[in-house]
Amino acid sequence: MYRLYCRLYQLTFRVAARFLPWRKPQLLEGENSLIKLPPFIKSKAIDSVLIVTDKGITSLGLLNRLLEGLANVGVTYVVYDKTVPNPTIDTIEDALTFYKANNCKAIIAFGGGSPIDCAKAVGARVARPEKSISQMKGQLKIRKEIPPFFAIPTTAGTGSETTLAAVISNNKTHEKYAINDPVLIPHFAVLDPLLTVKLPPHITATTGMDALTHAIEAYIGKSNTVETKRCSKEAVTLIFENLYEAYSEGSNIDARKNMQKASYLAGIAFTRAYVGYVHAIAHTLGGFYSIPHGLANAIILPYVLEYYGKSAQKPLAELADLIGVSNKADTDEHKAKKLIKAIKKLNKDMNIPTKINGIVDRDIPLMVERALKEANPLYPVPKILLKKDLQHLYEVIKK
Repeated sequence: MYRLYCRLYQLTFRVAARFLPWRKPQLLEGENSLIKLPPFIKSKAIDSVLIVTDKGITSLGLLNRLLEGLANVGVTYVVYDKTVPNPTIDTIEDALTFYKANNCKAIIAFGGGSPIDCAKAVGARVARPEKSISQMKGQLKIRKEIPPFFAIPTTAGTGSETTLAAVISNNKTHEKYAINDPVLIPHFAVLDPLLTVKLPPHITATTGMDALTHAIEAYIGKSNTVETKRCSKEAVTLIFENLYEAYSEGSNIDARKNMQKASYLAGIAFTRAYVGYVHAIAHTLGGFYSIPHGLANAIILPYVLEYYGKSAQKPLAELADLIGVSNKADTDEHKAKKLIKAIKKLNKDMNIPTKINGIVDRDIPLMVERALKEANPLYPVPKILLKKDLQHLYEVIKK
């Protein structure tokens, strides 16, 4: 009965999703597209912006061209650079104070998934000042337009520049959860590959595997549309063709550009088709141990795909055919195994470990509970898992 309830819930949500106000961000793409943003902002009659970023971005000087451009066109700005990995309620409230104190009219998120998620949450608080972050947890709790929102990703992985989700951490309870609402999809996004050239190899690797997880979990789920299938397949192809090159030759602009596109496409896919247990487990590991999300996804992905067994073999076999690791004579089971083997090889080639270090046994029951609460009944996974299944997965991924 429990599994039936989950499937009925997912079906209802899939039907309702057709009537939601979906949008895609208006894109500025290509090398040096960042310098086109300030005059574009000015053309929208916006005269004051909050820029949400982190210390790493400011120390590298990646913001300089944007700040100069804004000054040149007469747009005032304030920079909040205290965002932390897995943004917390405290940092969101701090950034919101900056927004209000400087009478900002728009928000620019500059960085990886954490600054973009932090900025989304600030936008949610501006739209709904009477609601706390925790009160907006879950589905469709905002339902009011946020300020003009510009997303500038400096990694190729999260796809946050095109998603409806902001993932938040409560550092008091170690809980990590998502706020999901189509109003959080950025209005505009800048995909400038030059911003990703200085990414360290290990971040290139783990954020790239984050994008691959998005694409695969969306594709094997049961809420796909024609568009999400197309986007997932294109993203998977681009990642297998370009991620290792971007990792090993960071200055390869074509590889960087293709990975940005892959991340964007995977973002479109999972925004509509959702993710699965890989993400649910990864979120708990981020909440309890601050394990970077992309790293957690990369390690967990092969284990969950193997555990799905027959329920995921057909779509995994299709992806194996797509990237050319299978033979025509192979069964779907063999094709699926070959795809999982290719994922493991990609991880190994980029020095991503096979296990999660630091998981404490006494934390597992609560993590199981939270992962199950996140995934069920919402995520349209190939196979509905129960507590004992998740318990097993935590046990096999720990070092």
